[in-house]
Amino acid sequence: MPGIPPTTAAAEAAAEAAAATARACGASAAARLAIDRAPSPAHDDDGIPLLDWRGRALDCAACAQADLHATGRCRPGHACVEDRYARRIDRFFQWNPQQANASLGHPYFERRAIAARRADLFRLPALVDDPDETVRLQVALRLPPQQLLRLRADAHREVRIRVAWRLPAKALPSMVDDEDYHVRQIVARRIALPWLPRLARDADSEVRLEVARRIGTAGLLTLRRDPADAVRREVARRLPAGLLHLLLDDADWLVRWETAQRAPHDLLRRLLHDAEAEVRQAALQRLMQPLPGAAAADMGAEDDDGRHQP
Repeated sequence: MPGIPPTTAAAEAAAEAAAATARACGASAAARLAIDRAPSPAHDDDGIPLLDWRGRALDCAACAQADLHATGRCRPGHACVEDRYARRIDRFFQWNPQQANASLGHPYFERRAIAARRADLFRLPALVDDPDETVRLQVALRLPPQQLLRLRADAHREVRIRVAWRLPAKALPSMVDDEDYHVRQIVARRIALPWLPRLARDADSEVRLEVARRIGTAGLLTLRRDPADAVRREVARRLPAGLLHLLLDDADWLVRWETAQRAPHDLLRRLLHDAEAEVRQAALQRLMQPLPGAAAADMGAEDDDGRHQP
């Protein structure tokens, strides 16, 4: 084609040929093209030695995946299920997801955990009691929510955190007393509103802050005396304007500043005498703003000719 350098034209032709091959042959052909572009065994990832999970040198000739290797479905140093390096195991299962079920009982925890990402769902319940939390974490991420009940009391916090995010809301009350604050924090975000007063008494301020973001007015009135400044600031953001006078004397000036953002004008005049300059400035700025509808009233009525009437 005139005007196109030969190298560019050749590259475009090669790209189009590859795309045509993928379209003609389907997903399997596209996967093979991806394999063909993978690094050669001489260039393993990050220079990490090619060792199995026991620290022994890999032997492809004696490998149970020899048939896959012969057809290009695995590659030492890049995609290998026998390697101890997690990224190589993961690539192997990306290329061969149908092999995942067979690795769920392997002694190496990394291999079981990565296989659990792609194994059939009906095989996962057997891994709920796996001795390694990395495997159980993958199970918690993939099991249907209604099947997560057995993992609510898992020994590892990261597993319980995932369970708290995915468990059906009606089952969350069983986790309100979890020993980990982050689990309880997630529960406070998701649990039904009637349970929030219980969590409003939680020992951790981060949990109570989540409660303050959702609880009703009665609960906010209780939390206005919370020892944590951050909780009382959230109360100031959400408490009905008619009750903000209860926060005018709060010990934290940021609570009073938040109050000034929403307080009625009669309260703003009191805040003009606040001990903190930032609070006084916020109150003054609010007082200088016209009341809603005041601007329209100042313009007066117009007669039929569009002129203002006195």
